[in-house]
Order: sequence, then C-alpha cells, then structure tokens
Amino acid sequence: MHPPHVDAPPDAPVSPWATARRGAVVCAALAVPAVLLTALVASSWHPLVSADGDLARAAHRRAVGHPGLTHACRILTDWVWDPTTMRLLCAAAVVWLARRRSARLLALWVAATCALGTLLQQSLKALVGRPRPVWPDPVDSAHYAAFPSGHALTATVVCGLLLWLLRRYGAGRVLWRTAVAVAVVSVVGVGLTRVWLGVHWPTDVVGGWLLGALLVALAVVTYEHRYGAPHVPAHRPERQP
Repeated sequence: MHPPHVDAPPDAPVSPWATARRGAVVCAALAVPAVLLTALVASSWHPLVSADGDLARAAHRRAVGHPGLTHACRILTDWVWDPTTMRLLCAAAVVWLARRRSARLLALWVAATCALGTLLQQSLKALVGRPRPVWPDPVDSAHYAAFPSGHALTATVVCGLLLWLLRRYGAGRVLWRTAVAVAVVSVVGVGLTRVWLGVHWPTDVVGGWLLGALLVALAVVTYEHRYGAPHVPAHRPERQP
C-alpha cells in the first residue's frame, strides 16, 4: 500500500533582512579593496607604481608594434565602449522604464546611479590628481587625470544596471546568458584597450572596475531592500489523486 501523497511545502520566503545582510557583505567586499587601492594610488606607493609602470611599458611596446590591433582598439574604445555610448544605452533603458507607470521610480533610480558614477569619477580624478602615462611615441591621447578610468567605471556601472533590470523583468535564459557575455566582454575589453592604448595605468582600470561595481551593488541593495524585488509566484506541484 502506498503512503498518501503529501504536497511538498512551498519554498520559505527569504527574509528581507537576510537579503540586506548578503547585500552588505557584497558591498563591503567591494568597498575594502576599492578604498585601499585608491589610498595606495593617492600616496604613490612605490611597489604599486613600479608594477604599473612595468605593465604599461610592456603593453605600449606591443601597441606600437601592432598598429592594426591598436587601430581596432581605438575604434572599440572611442565608439563602442565609449562613456557616451554607455550613457546613451542607460538613457534608453531609463526612457523605457519611465514609459511604464509602475517603474518611474526605478527609472529615476537608474538615472541617478549613472549620474553619480560620473560625479564619482570626476571627483576622484580631481582629488587624486594622478598623471597619465607619457610616451615618446604615443598611439592615442586622453585628457584629465588618470585615476580612476572613466571608461572602465562607466561601462561597469551601465552594464551592471542593465543586467539588474534584465533580471528584475525576468529575461529568458538565452537573453540573460547573451547579455552577461556581452557585459563581461565590454567591461573587460574597455579596460584592456585603455591600457593597450597607453592612456591609463593598469590600476586606473582596476579602480574603475571596483568603484563601478561598488556603486551598482549599493544601488541594487538599497533599492531592493527599500522597495522590494518583483513578486515571483512560487511553484506549487499539482496535487495527485
């Protein structure tokens, strides 16, 4: 005789405070290296400066010796992964959200986060005042101070925000995996092109990545904790006769 069928209990809801704690851990894990790296760069810590110089010189020699690849990097960094292009993508997402009555606060949140990223990078550039690499045979040029890389920070912020929106609105598996791949290639790629073109030290790029990821994490954790994640109905198995 078979025992009577008992429905599996639904998944226990995740406590908002547990989610907030996990978010705080992620933010702290990003904030500690970001602050430490900024302090080391600002103090011109010799081992860091020396390692930066060695890597930058090696990349520049290869950039000079491979003009075709260098030209491709300039196209990517100036047009595809440029901060203006990234901000336009973010603006398109904001407009799409603003057209949905229930998502106007989220649209404002995304726009404010992107704007805060620009303010953060410009403020740190002014405060740290790190000079950019100087070469006798430059393959590209850039303006303002070096740390952090605005390209790397902006790409990280925009790609992170767009991935968050896709997750909130239930992107399908194929779309999600494609978006993650494009985001990773874009964020990593823009950082590598900046070093390859000799306009940033490697730690400028790493700082941009860390600060951008920290800003996205803070924005996501704060919004989700305050306003909540979208409701996803729990799956309940059908009762068997």
